[in-house]
Amino acid sequence: MNNKEFISELARQNDLKTGEAQQMMNTLISAMGDAFLEGDAVQWPNFGTFEVKKKMERIMVNPTTGLRMLVPPKLTLTFKPSALTKGKIRKGGNDNG
Repeated sequence: MNNKEFISELARQNDLKTGEAQQMMNTLISAMGDAFLEGDAVQWPNFGTFEVKKKMERIMVNPTTGLRMLVPPKLTLTFKPSALTKGKIRKGGNDNG
């Protein structure tokens, strides 16, 4: 599902105009981005948790040259699905059994 299809479905399910649904998504993404910049996790009940994690620096070896290089630390965005979301995916999206 691409962005346009997602916005259309969001608008349909919530009886909104497409522009209103797009604005809702823009606001949501902006608020999540602000939370990530503050170092906060964003939890959606029955869906999962988005969190910024710091990867420590490490030493990497180039397999071709054997040269060792230091990879600097970096921040990455992670997602951990809830048990309910994992269960739905395992069942192929079916809610019943």
